[in-house]
Amino acid sequence: MNRPILASIHTEAFQHNLNRVRELAPESKIWAVIKARAYGHSFESAFKGLSSADGFALLDIEDARWLRQQGWRGRILLLEGLFHENELLLAQELNCDLVVHCETQLQWLEGFEGKAHKPFNVFLKMNSGMNRLGFKPKAYRTAFHRLHSAGYHLHHMTHFANADQADQQPTVGSQMEVFSETIEGLEAPTSLANSATILWHRNALGDWVRPGIMLYGASPTGSQEDIAHAHLKAAMQLHSEIIDIQELQKGDRIGYGGRFEAPETMRVGIVACGYADGYPRQAQDGTPVWLADGDANGSGLICPIVGNVSMDMLSIDLRNAPNAKIGSVVELWGDQVPVDTVAQMSGTIGYELLCALAPRVPVKIK
Repeated sequence: MNRPILASIHTEAFQHNLNRVRELAPESKIWAVIKARAYGHSFESAFKGLSSADGFALLDIEDARWLRQQGWRGRILLLEGLFHENELLLAQELNCDLVVHCETQLQWLEGFEGKAHKPFNVFLKMNSGMNRLGFKPKAYRTAFHRLHSAGYHLHHMTHFANADQADQQPTVGSQMEVFSETIEGLEAPTSLANSATILWHRNALGDWVRPGIMLYGASPTGSQEDIAHAHLKAAMQLHSEIIDIQELQKGDRIGYGGRFEAPETMRVGIVACGYADGYPRQAQDGTPVWLADGDANGSGLICPIVGNVSMDMLSIDLRNAPNAKIGSVVELWGDQVPVDTVAQMSGTIGYELLCALAPRVPVKIK
C-alpha cells in the first residue's frame, strides 16, 4: 500500500480565483503566472484550471513548448526573457512574448535575422525602484526607441517592490511616478500589477495584470487575514494520515532533540509527513494540523504539532482528539489550515512551502 501523503489540486479553486482577479481588474487582460511548476501545483493542474486566462507567464522556454504541445494557442510570456541567444528561433517558433530587461537581450533582438518574418511582442522592463531587473529610467527611453526601430511590438512593464507593504520604500506611488514620467509620449500597452497590486492598489493595474500567488489562494503578505476580502480558495490541500499513536507519560520527550516534553499523560499521533515532503522543519510547537473526525462528536478539529519535524514524520498532540486512530486523515495545509498559517509558524512564507512540495509527494488533480 502506498504511503498515505497526497497533494490534491482543485482546478475549481483556480477558476474561482481567476474570476476574482477579473472582478478586481475588469479592464485588464490577465497573465496567469505559472512559474516554478505553477507554484508547486503542477503545470497540468494550472493548464486545466487557468486556461480561460488571456495568457500564461512563466520562466523556461521548455515549459512554453509543453504548453504548445497541450494545444494552448493563446499568448505565452517569458518573464525573464531569453537566457541564451540561441533560444530566439525556438521562441519565435513557439510564438512567445518576451520580456527584455537588459542590454544583452536588446542586442540579441536587434541582431535577430528572423525578426522581419515575425516580430516578437516585447515587454520592455523598467527598473522603477526595485533594483532587480530592468532598464534604469535614463536608459529606458533609448531602449524603447531601438526596439521600436527594429520592428518589435512594444509594451511597457515594471514590477513593484512593496505593493504588500504600504509604508516601505519604494512605495507603489513613487514607482508609478517614475514609470509614468519615463514612458510619457511613448504609446504602448502597460503591464504593472502583481497579486499585491491587484488586491490593494487598483489604481496601478495597467493593461495586463500578472497575478501569481492569489491564483493559488495564498496571501502576498503571508497573512490570510489580509486577503479575507478577496474570498480566494486554496488550490492545494496537503493530506496524510496518522500511522501510529504513542502513549506518553509525564516527562517523556518527543522526537529528535526532545524539544517537547509531555506535561502529563497524553497520546501523540505520528503523521506520515516530514521535511523530505516539503513540510517545514522549522515548524514550531503549536503549528496547527487539522484532524478529520478526531473529537467526540465525530467532526474535525485542530491539533498542534509537538516536537521537531523529522524527514518522514511529524507528531501531533491528541489530548483533545479522543477518536483519533491509526488511519485518521489529517490536513497539513489547505481549506482548514491555510498554508500561510503554517508558514508564519515556521518563519517563512506560503510561497516557499507551496513551491517546495517535494517530487515524491503524489499529486491528484481534481
